[in-house]
Amino acid sequence: MAVLFTTERLSVRKFVADDFEDLADILTDRHVTYFEPYETFTKEACIQEAINFSKSKEFFAVVLENKVIGKIYFADKDFGSYEIGYTFNGEYQGKGYAYESVKGMMTYAFSVMGVRRIFAEINARNTKSIRLIERLGMRKEAEHKEQFPRKENENVFDDFYVYALLKKEFKA
Repeated sequence: MAVLFTTERLSVRKFVADDFEDLADILTDRHVTYFEPYETFTKEACIQEAINFSKSKEFFAVVLENKVIGKIYFADKDFGSYEIGYTFNGEYQGKGYAYESVKGMMTYAFSVMGVRRIFAEINARNTKSIRLIERLGMRKEAEHKEQFPRKENENVFDDFYVYALLKKEFKA
């Protein structure tokens, strides 16, 4: 398992198929997956998802002491622009792990990969994620009104914000 980068407390690496149990701790929690663009997983489905992630160039495991506590989505959207997303095990939220690992990914992307711009699309009701992304120095670029239906009521549509940061604006 090649580590992409490390931070003070964490390592970020590619997923492996054996990560399915830790991944299930994240993806089977309906509170954790509420703002995600997919439904909450079953434990069985996490076995295949870990295999899918292990073959993907867009998903990375956030590891604390040999346990996967989160995942980072980092996808090339052309012209040096990448989309970032993150999901963390509920037991590890509020402890700075998301900030530490996403900041590490941004540092790695700008300094090693030569990325020009990183952006995130966030549900306007996801205040925890908005606070995190703003702490990371990203600025709001756009607001999309009534973009996607809510999971619990497909007749109600949520607004989404686009936050972004250019390499020249980034402070490592």
